[in-house]
Amino acid sequence: SGTALLNSPYKYTAQPGILLHHRLGKLAQQIRLKKKMTSLSLKLLCVMLLILVATQWPGSEAQSCRPSGQIRGKKPPPGQCNTGNDSDCCKEGKMYPVYKCSPTVSGNTEATLTINSFEKGKDGGGPSECDNQYHSDDIPIVALSTGWFNHRSRCHRNITINGNGRSVTAMVVDECDSTMGCDDDHDYQPPCANNIVDASRAVWEALGVPQDSDDWGWMDISWLDA
Repeated sequence: SGTALLNSPYKYTAQPGILLHHRLGKLAQQIRLKKKMTSLSLKLLCVMLLILVATQWPGSEAQSCRPSGQIRGKKPPPGQCNTGNDSDCCKEGKMYPVYKCSPTVSGNTEATLTINSFEKGKDGGGPSECDNQYHSDDIPIVALSTGWFNHRSRCHRNITINGNGRSVTAMVVDECDSTMGCDDDHDYQPPCANNIVDASRAVWEALGVPQDSDDWGWMDISWLDA
């Protein structure tokens, strides 16, 4: 009868049970959604950290400046390629990378210091790019890789070179060409690497590097605009 249904103890217990089950289901769904979002956020954070580490890791700047191509070496004609200062000569058929860029310049730019003669008839080849003149090796002068030379923007400007526990100021007078080589203009020497400071004898002497040491002619240094 209607009275019996009204007085039944089971009338109100079924609806709260269904409601509770529904709420628990929604809560579980929200928890799963939050877990997915948390997992996605962690993955995104990991990716961002990897990118940050990659850009700040030592050598990452050098890696970001990639070769723009290659040139094939040619055998120097007789009497070409002055091997003074232990200069290398191009090898027939060998492929050499070329660069249009150099590592980004900072307040402490890492580089390789090499030795070069800026005098006529020596291993430096033709006259200096900045003024079309030859220069004495007794003054502290340098040639910079193409990217650092930057379309002559550093011509006749000074840079400070730090190496061997000392510092020296030198003037930029030439380009160490990273884009070309193995021809008459470059004395049949390979293209310059993209991180070279090619210095006169005076720079090496000012840094106190003995000529009979393993560092003479090839040494890790840092430099900055003076």
